[in-house]
Amino acid sequence: MLETIWFILWILLWAVYFILDGFDFGMGTLMPFLARSDAEKRVIYNASGPFWDGNEVWLITAGGVTFAAFPLAYATMFSALYAPLLILLFALIFRAVAFEFRNKVNCGLWRGVWDTCLFLGNFVPALLLGVAFANLFRGIPIDAEGVYQGNLFTLLNPYGLAGGLLFVIMFAYHGALWLELKAEGPLQERAGRTAKALWPLLLSLVLAFLALSAFYTDMYTSIAAHPVIYAALIVAVVGLVASRLALANGAMWTAWFMSSLFILGLTFFGAGSMFPSLIISSIDPSFSVTLANGSSSPLTLKIMLAVALTAVPVVILYQAWVYYTFSHKITAKELESEHAY
Repeated sequence: MLETIWFILWILLWAVYFILDGFDFGMGTLMPFLARSDAEKRVIYNASGPFWDGNEVWLITAGGVTFAAFPLAYATMFSALYAPLLILLFALIFRAVAFEFRNKVNCGLWRGVWDTCLFLGNFVPALLLGVAFANLFRGIPIDAEGVYQGNLFTLLNPYGLAGGLLFVIMFAYHGALWLELKAEGPLQERAGRTAKALWPLLLSLVLAFLALSAFYTDMYTSIAAHPVIYAALIVAVVGLVASRLALANGAMWTAWFMSSLFILGLTFFGAGSMFPSLIISSIDPSFSVTLANGSSSPLTLKIMLAVALTAVPVVILYQAWVYYTFSHKITAKELESEHAY
C-alpha cells in the first residue's frame, strides 16, 4: 500500500514540475520566434524571472523522492539515462547563468550569446525529458543486474523522438499561454496567435503518440489490468479541449489552468501505464524494476510520508504567495526597475 501511495506521489511530483517549469521551457523555446526587440526579449526573461528557480525545486524533489522511495529505480534510471540527464543538467545550468549574466554588459553580441543559451537551456531539457519518459514507457535495455545495455543513440529511437517532440510542443503551448498573460501589446498578441496555432499541432501529436504507444509499448495491455488509469486520459482530454475553448473566449487564466490540467492528466496516464513497474526492461520483463523489488523499507516510506505531508504544504503555500505577488503583467515601468532582468 505504501509503495502504491509513493508511486502516485512520484508521478504527481513530476507532473507539478512539468506544469510549472513547462511554461519556462515553452517561453524560452519560443523567444527567438516571438521576440522582435530587446525589450520584448526582456519581457520573456522577466515573465520567468521570479519563478524559474522555485519551479526547479520540484525537479529536485522528484529526483530526491526517486532516490529515497525507490533506490533501485534511481540507480538504474540515472545509470541508463546518465548521458541525457547530464546534458539536461548542463542545459539548466546555462539557463540559470543566462538569467543573471545577460544584462551585465550592454553589448549586442554578449546578450545574443546568453539569449542562445536561454533558448538551448529551455529547448534541450524539454526535448530530453520527452525522450527519457517515452523510453521509460517503451522499456530500456537493462539486464538482470540492472546494467544498461545501450548508449545515448539507443534512446533516440522513433518513439523516443516522438515523445521529445510532444514535450517540446506541449511546453511551447503552455508557455505561449503564460506569455499572453504576462505580456502587453504586440508581443501579447503574437503569443495568443501562437497558442492558437500550436493547439491543433499539439492535439495531432498527442493522438500520434497514443497510436505509436500501441505499436512500441505494452501500455494498453498494462492499463487493461488497471482501467482506472483511463480516468487520467479523460482528465487530459478535458483539459486540452477546455483550454482551447477558454483561449477562444479570451479567458487566459482559465486557458492556462486547463493546460496545466492537461499536463497533469497526460503525465498520470503515461507514467501510470507502467504500474506496477518503475523501470521496464526491454530485454526481459523479469529484469524490470517494480514496486515490489525496487522500493525502500516500509519504515522509510512511513517516515518519508510524514515528512512530505508536513513540508510539501509549506512549499505549496510559499510558491502560491510568489505566484500571487508576481501575477501582474510585465510593463515598460517594470523593465526599468534595477531588479529586472
